[in-house]
Amino acid sequence: MKALAGILLSLCVAGASSAESQTVHDSEAARFTVRVLARGLEHPWGLAFLPDGRLLLTERAGRLRLVGADGRLDPAPVSGVPAVVAEGQGGLLDVALHPQFARNGWVYLSYVAGSGGRVGTELARGRLVGRSLRDVEVLFRMQPKSGARHHFGGRLAFDRAGYLYLTLGDRGDMPRAQRPDDHAGSVIRLSDDGRVPLDNPFRNRAGWLAEKYTLGHRNPQGLARDAAGRLWLTEHGPQGGDELNLLASGANYGWPRVTHGRQYVTGARIGEATSLPGFRDPLHVWGPTSIAPSGLAFYSGARFPGWRGDLFAGALRERMLVRLKLAGDRVVGEERLLVGVLGRVRDVRDGPDGYLYLLTDEDDGVLARLEPAP
Repeated sequence: MKALAGILLSLCVAGASSAESQTVHDSEAARFTVRVLARGLEHPWGLAFLPDGRLLLTERAGRLRLVGADGRLDPAPVSGVPAVVAEGQGGLLDVALHPQFARNGWVYLSYVAGSGGRVGTELARGRLVGRSLRDVEVLFRMQPKSGARHHFGGRLAFDRAGYLYLTLGDRGDMPRAQRPDDHAGSVIRLSDDGRVPLDNPFRNRAGWLAEKYTLGHRNPQGLARDAAGRLWLTEHGPQGGDELNLLASGANYGWPRVTHGRQYVTGARIGEATSLPGFRDPLHVWGPTSIAPSGLAFYSGARFPGWRGDLFAGALRERMLVRLKLAGDRVVGEERLLVGVLGRVRDVRDGPDGYLYLLTDEDDGVLARLEPAP
């Protein structure tokens, strides 16, 4: 781990703005600078750390990119990536490594695909060999597909037991999030090879899709595991209805029957109430203005002691990073950082070197990391 931290510490792309790396930003619990490691990325979406010090990141257009241990962005994309439909909010989305990647080389990708104008979120894996993916296999295809080009979800995470979770949006068709025979608006749970775990909550329930782990989500795009092994999730709500949730097997998070949000155009209330028996209430709601959360990470490093245990969420609206202070399962503080400094923060990652890494969802997106101020 010390060697890995040393390699990642050396990441610095030629041409990164000296003004960015020298400007000191003040947080309530830390002072930091922003170092841009790579520029010119086309809507980067997901990020993963390889054990040899390199980084993998996705571009929504369909490219999987390598950033070397020396900080240089490999100009040639990784080959072997499945074909994607890069339209609207769709394309190549998240990337995750198998917990035993150092032994098996498996890389997992979420992406949007389909045919005949009907698309949906899919999941595939392949072995990373040099600059290519080998033995690529599709593990999951969302059903039913539709012609909508938004609300794909797409965030990936493994739990401590090695099960894989994939978030799925409602595809812009709200009632689908409550249907037992529809993948839309749910979080699915799979074994690392795509099989359905024996203890999935709806596996043996008639009329239910066995992959479903939770339901009642609008468009979840943040997923992170805490120190206790629990999975936390952020999702895009309507106006004033963005949520932070704690995942629980078989739970129904209410969308669209239960929500704090309102229609964007008319301001009319959506659903029946903000809380109802049988539905799981959010731990935190952003309102009356949404932040459009995407990307989520718990900070666990030693470089920012005042942030240890805090939850960081990217925000597309207001182009910022949000820090949440927790006391158990309660949010007891919120701080908004880097407002308008970098761009639309699409992903946040807790690096193995103790830094915090960000991706911005722009035509000219960046990979950046936060470093303690001198």
